[in-house]
Amino acid sequence: MAKRFLGEFEQMVLLATLQLRDEAFALSILGELDQRAGRSVSRGTLYKTVERLEAKGFLQWNAEQGSPERGGHPRRRFTVTERGLAALRESREALQRLWEGLDEAVEGSRQ
Repeated sequence: MAKRFLGEFEQMVLLATLQLRDEAFALSILGELDQRAGRSVSRGTLYKTVERLEAKGFLQWNAEQGSPERGGHPRRRFTVTERGLAALRESREALQRLWEGLDEAVEGSRQ
């Protein structure tokens, strides 16, 4: 089977989900993306990405009871699957190989 590469934003969503652990709900993920990555996106953008990641088998969710503040509406807690973790590792390794030997070229451009 051919490798399925992660897009930049897909990686960010998976990493934010991992960072949040048991608090990986949509609004928390949006906040994490904004705070850690400086990436402010709409809920719609997040949900489209989540749908793609679910279709690839990289992300899953479970419905949880909603709080009274939410009118009892359930909310989704997201988790990264084993396949998602493997995809993140493969992506990190590929990027590390591409970065090899480029420190001087990249850092030198700052001068």
